[in-house]
Amino acid sequence: MADELLTVPEVMARLKIGRSTVYDLIRSHRLVSITVGRARRVPAAALRDFINHQIAEAA
Repeated sequence: MADELLTVPEVMARLKIGRSTVYDLIRSHRLVSITVGRARRVPAAALRDFINHQIAEAA
């Protein structure tokens, strides 16, 4: 698989935010995620897109 899938704790660590904030971003469709079985995963590209969008909004 070309794209790495990140766990919620990995996203929390990379963004330095809490678990509920990550789930709020997912729930509001600001951060794309997929479900594998019962596990939630965030494609690394989706996290990069989210960060780039946040930077663009701040500029």
